[in-house]
This record gives sequence, structure tokens and C-alpha cells, in this order.
Amino acid sequence: MSKYNKKIAVTVIASSVLLSGCGLFDAEKAAKEIDPPQDVTIQEDGTQMEGEGAVEDVKGEEAETTVTSQLFLLDKNGFVVPYTMNLPKTDSVAKQSLEYLVEGGPISNVLPNGFKAVLPQDTEVLGVNIKEDGTAVADFSKEFNNYKKEDEAKILQAITWTLTQFESVKKVKIWVNGHEQTEMPVNSTPIQDGVSRENGINHDSSDVVDITDTHPLTVYYLAETDGQQYYVPVTKRISNEETDPIVSAVNELVKGPSPSLGLMSDFQDEVTLLSAPQYADGKVTLDFNESIYGSFDEENKVISSQVLHSLVLTLTEQPGVESVAVTVNGQADLLNENGEKLTEPVTRPSKVNTGSF
Repeated sequence: MSKYNKKIAVTVIASSVLLSGCGLFDAEKAAKEIDPPQDVTIQEDGTQMEGEGAVEDVKGEEAETTVTSQLFLLDKNGFVVPYTMNLPKTDSVAKQSLEYLVEGGPISNVLPNGFKAVLPQDTEVLGVNIKEDGTAVADFSKEFNNYKKEDEAKILQAITWTLTQFESVKKVKIWVNGHEQTEMPVNSTPIQDGVSRENGINHDSSDVVDITDTHPLTVYYLAETDGQQYYVPVTKRISNEETDPIVSAVNELVKGPSPSLGLMSDFQDEVTLLSAPQYADGKVTLDFNESIYGSFDEENKVISSQVLHSLVLTLTEQPGVESVAVTVNGQADLLNENGEKLTEPVTRPSKVNTGSF
């Protein structure tokens, strides 16, 4: 049976729409717009290269004045969550993305219900300097230090994951008023040579007895607020005996989130891989048993959007994985919720949990 912590009624967004770039906030608008993939190139000073990255997902004059950016915000349960918005076009997209993380800043009037910015009020982003080795140095004013110690890890995660959305950024370092911080200023979370996505997000080690014999793995589960579903990345601890990250990720999605998290999974308990994942040119192919259809529409071989999206978001976090193909009993005759055949591998959407500026 499906591992829902509570029964919910949702508006279903067609697979072809979300996987082309639309997310789950502002669902009516998302269902009408299909966004091209975002390709942002950032220069060393944090500015955007001319002519690149300005994703024109809106019409007319607005298309010339906006750019999409993925911000990591706090939801009502305290999870750090990606939220994609159209922001005013600027030459400093990396710096701007951090400015929109400031409480009371420009994002305040356009936040969805239950979400909030993560940086202390009145914090100024003094600059973002991206080095040749992929290190982004984010320099903040002294107001950055005005946060509660229990929020420190979430703040560092939000900054790191927001900046690493840009291909040229691999890790993040924090400065305050021009001074390098080797650790965060309130609760001394280590920064050292920089923090990357490999350090994880929304950590859950509730099922782990000996953390020293484990390694991190990030998977995407479902959450819900105001009748809208959205995806939450969670970093779990996986036994070092598990050597294939793709298999481990699928197993964790099937297992579902820890009950204490209040998150959901649309995978059935009986879902299993029938063979080892196949890798070729950035594509991973997964062959499942018929339980992958769940209770959605097994007769017509329809895979739910939630299952497909969780798989794609989770697996494309792995180095080298660019797309995911799904077969059942060796056959590639699946349909998405829109009744379209899944004849091509599915790539990661350029937008996750979409909003509109």
C-alpha cells in the first residue's frame, strides 16, 4: 500500500507539463506554460553572461525583463525546499538569488502560504564572487549574524543549494563584512574549504544506529500545503554496504520517509527492480515490476506523476545521471497521466515547485 501519512486530495498536474519545467505551486498557471530548460552561465564576479540564462517563460514585455531562479526557502514544517520564481532580470543573478532569501526583502509579498525566507531581516548581500575552481564566496553584512542557533544548518543549506543551482558553482563559502568564516558565526557549523550539495539537506538519521558506517543520499519526498503538493529533498544515511546509489535511492523511495517527518511517498510497498540499473551516456534505465503503476492505472499501464517526478528528481542528483528511462517487465510501453507514451528518457525539470513573480 502507498505510504501516505495522511489522506489528501490534490489537483493532478500532467506529467508532460511538470517534466518540461513547470512545478506544483500556482498550478493553474503552470498547467498552461511549458518552460525551456534553464542554462545559466555565471562569471567569476557572480554576474550572468550576456545572452545566457534568461529563460523566457512568459510572454511579451515581461519575457524581456524576467529570469527564472530557484530559491531554497523554509516551509511550515521547517524543511528547506526549492521554490522557482520569475525574478526581475539582472546582470548579477547569483547575488540576486541570495537577496531574495532575506526575510522582509523583495520576496516577502510573493511567498506562498506557509513559506518564509531564511536570512535574517536587514541582511545585505555585499557580493558573490565565483572562483575558477567553482567556489562561490558569498559576502553578507553583519546583520547576517542575527539568527537563532537552531536555524543555522537550514540557513547554510538554503544558501548552498540556491547557489549550486548554477552549473559553475560547486561549493560555497561564507564571508561576513569582507571576513572569511571558517565556521558559521552563531553555532559554529564547519565551513572550512566550502560546503556543497554533498553535505546534504534536511538531514534524517532517525533510522540509523551507527552513523559512522553510513554515507549520505538525498531523495525527494512529497509534502502538501493548502491543497498543493510539492517536493522536499531529504538527505538520509545509507549503509556503506550499499554500493550502488541508484539502487539505494530507489529502495529509499519505496521504503518512504520516516513517519516523524510528516512527508509522503506515492510508491507501493511491493515495488521492486527486476534487474540492475543500466547506465549509458548519462541515462539510467530502470526495469520495475508492475507494482510501479501503484493503484493509479495498472490496466492501462499509467505511471503516476508523483512516482515519476520523485524518481527523476532523486536520481538526477547523482553525478553523471542526466535522464531516467522506466520499463516494466522489460517493456517500454508506459503512459504518463496525460495519456502520452513515455518513449523518451525523462530529464530533470528546470523548475521545481513553481511560483510566479
